[in-house]
Amino acid sequence: MKVQLLDICHARSGDKGDAANIGLIAREERFYPIIKEKVTRAAVKKHFKGICFGPVERFELPNLWALNFLLHNTLGGGGTVSLKQDAQGKTLAAALLRMSIDVPPSVLRAPGGKAAAGKTRIRSSN
Repeated sequence: MKVQLLDICHARSGDKGDAANIGLIAREERFYPIIKEKVTRAAVKKHFKGICFGPVERFELPNLWALNFLLHNTLGGGGTVSLKQDAQGKTLAAALLRMSIDVPPSVLRAPGGKAAAGKTRIRSSN
């Protein structure tokens, strides 16, 4: 089943000079292995085609159920010199959350076989 990352994650972003820094955090522990497998450096680079002109680095933070990405050569030189509308990359977390990935239906069910509830809302995307 295809779902947008916003259904199973939350995110924060900002700048590190000319590199955008995006933290992607799974909403529940059961989603972390899926994002770890599916949200690769290559997938993020492809998602930000036309925005990210350098390499993408990925760091794993399993104790936080999180991944951190550095997208080099993305911010037009950085906050103090960039002419980009979002020179500090604050909107890039929201952009990453729009990425769709395949998630097995069994992972989307809450423990005990019930549909996911609470803060995790699951909508299939096309």
